[in-house]
Amino acid sequence: MIQSLENSPTQELESWQDPNLTPYVRIENLSKKFDDVMAVDNVNLSIYKGELFSLLGGSGSGKTTLLRMLAGFEMPSSGKIFIDETDMTKLPPFKRPVSMMFQSYALFPHMSVEQNIAFGLKQESLSKAKIASKVSDAIELLHLNKLTKRRPHQLSGGQKQRVALARSIVKQPKLLLLDEPLAALDKKLREKTQFELVNLQEQLGLTFIIVTHDQDEAMAVSNRLAVMDNGRIQQIGTPHEIYEYPANQHVAEFVGSTNIIEARIDELEGSYARCISADFDTPFSIKQALPIALGTEILISIRPEKIKIEKRDEFDESKHPDKNMSYGIVDEIAYLGDISNYLIKTPHGKMIRVLVPNKTPKTEMPITWGDHVRLTWQAGSGVILTQ
Repeated sequence: MIQSLENSPTQELESWQDPNLTPYVRIENLSKKFDDVMAVDNVNLSIYKGELFSLLGGSGSGKTTLLRMLAGFEMPSSGKIFIDETDMTKLPPFKRPVSMMFQSYALFPHMSVEQNIAFGLKQESLSKAKIASKVSDAIELLHLNKLTKRRPHQLSGGQKQRVALARSIVKQPKLLLLDEPLAALDKKLREKTQFELVNLQEQLGLTFIIVTHDQDEAMAVSNRLAVMDNGRIQQIGTPHEIYEYPANQHVAEFVGSTNIIEARIDELEGSYARCISADFDTPFSIKQALPIALGTEILISIRPEKIKIEKRDEFDESKHPDKNMSYGIVDEIAYLGDISNYLIKTPHGKMIRVLVPNKTPKTEMPITWGDHVRLTWQAGSGVILTQ
């Protein structure tokens, strides 16, 4: 998650680590079936007050259906939803302490910015003075002062997004649900808005639940996230936990880029295991966190930025006695400005992806197509996928 640089002298427990705290949102055995399709399949999830939590997954993973059940727009086939310890499962949307910001923003085209923000408050029959005060606060918070009289067609994508956010928070909900909130923005504006969204959430102290298919967005803004696939939660954790210690192949491949290696445990020594793989000529070592038997067939995830690439004739083995090695030929290169993406073909035909940061300006690539290279990585760089 995007964080400030302030250092705390003591490490406090996060809300989800504290066994004495009660979850603010509790989902129990929640399922939703459309005809013969199980869109959400027996989901259990706890989210704590003040969290910015993301539901991350591809199309059809069940994340949006889960969000709509939280909002009350879909009724569960089975299971329970609790918000602030109150059972919300069968309540209609207007009786839930929840606001939802839709992907399309759903602004009323015939209303000004000010009128759009005030609309929900007017439905609650508040006094004109109270409505004006709340709308003014939201306009100030989202920096919309110069846009109050404009209609939606006169706004940019980023401005529409801020208006939709203002309309969602003006009612001061206990829970704010955001469906792909940054999807309509261009890359630079999306990155800028990620910081604004985190700052807004921290300033308000609200609990945010975001649905997104964008892994970079989820990693940047979330305290924690849940990766979903086929209606089920595959893994819940902090961005660091999800990326560095994926639970299974789906999570490893969906969140970031990775190399999946099929191997067999050949030898055990302390916290290290020696592995043999049909993809490589030589055995390699990996750290193992859990006991594992000799001969076990495993899958290993190695992130491409954790592999070093050098020309084979320039490699000095005496400088790398503790590293794993493999050989290959450069098959593909993608120059992406800040990094170069290499695909290396091993003698057994396995494609290994390597990411190399471009730290200094270059007129030509130091390693190019067809070069014979050697790959090295540390034993701690690979993760055994446990599921």
